[in-house]
Amino acid sequence: MTVILRLDGDPVELTAALVDIPSVSGQEGELAAAVEGALREQAGHLEVVRSGNAVLARTNLGRGSRVVLAGHLDTVPINGNLPVRWDGDGDGAELAGCGAVDMKGGDAVMLHLAATARNPVHDLTFIFYDCEELDAARNGLGRIEREQPEWLAGDLAIVCEPSNAVVEAGCQGTMRVELRTEGRRAHTARAWMGVNAIHALGGALYRLDEYQPRTAEIDGCRYREGLQAVAVRGGVAGNVVPDEAVLTVNYRFAPDRSVEQATEHLRAVFDGYLLTVVDCAAGAMPGLSAPAARELVAAAGGDPVAKLGWTDVARFAAAGLPAVNFGPGDPTLAHTKEEHVPVAQIRRCVEVLGRFLGR
Repeated sequence: MTVILRLDGDPVELTAALVDIPSVSGQEGELAAAVEGALREQAGHLEVVRSGNAVLARTNLGRGSRVVLAGHLDTVPINGNLPVRWDGDGDGAELAGCGAVDMKGGDAVMLHLAATARNPVHDLTFIFYDCEELDAARNGLGRIEREQPEWLAGDLAIVCEPSNAVVEAGCQGTMRVELRTEGRRAHTARAWMGVNAIHALGGALYRLDEYQPRTAEIDGCRYREGLQAVAVRGGVAGNVVPDEAVLTVNYRFAPDRSVEQATEHLRAVFDGYLLTVVDCAAGAMPGLSAPAARELVAAAGGDPVAKLGWTDVARFAAAGLPAVNFGPGDPTLAHTKEEHVPVAQIRRCVEVLGRFLGR
């Protein structure tokens, strides 16, 4: 039986209802059906379309600009943190459960605005998509971009990922590379007859230990880069000198560097090593000079900060839309068993976005 979601009521209660519908990546069908049904029944002013386990909705008011709000429906696997749990009372209360932070609090904010922002100053598009927590090839936003790109058109994109209810501008790029060394096998009793490939990684590890990460300030936002070893593979047996070893390194780079520039930087850092890029994604510039972005920053008050991490704002930025992150919850709690979101942040996000949209 499809759960009935009340969109125009308390967004905190709506968050709890969303959290209580399990939606591990690839299993978002029940939640997508509930979201679709609620939008069709309670937001008749919106055009609503289903795309797999994604739900798309938009106004068509003929406004001079359009704002896209995006949030994913899926969560990481449940870790003994369902059903939803309430801690505390009043504005100091917290709502705990799988996906409360990443990112059903943000989804609830979007759904509430979809139902209540009936006369916004911008036309609005709402994208609730699937499989964000999996590899990029399965990301529902990527599927929509390929099959229904008109739904991602606009003047500003707001990804309601957790940002502690502060505007986080742009995002870092990310790159994973492998450094491969080769040696020669030998019996460890006659080690001098071989060449140890694991030992050959020592120079690369020393460079990592000595590396001083760069900081870039863009549009008043400070992006701190990072370069870390994240895995080592090697070894044949306990009595064999290994003839091959692989060191995996993750690089988080400021958005003023392209993927190509990031690659060249790593080739310079690890000069002399065979380097292979195995995964990469460009970052997103802050885009705070766009008129709609300035309006959002004014509505939120305070100063925007850099997004330290990669989010789907990068997809929008690549398509030419300025994009920011703005949603309830502490991103450092995402994917943890202790995931919880302050109810005050959910309400603040509704208030700020409502003021920005002029509902």
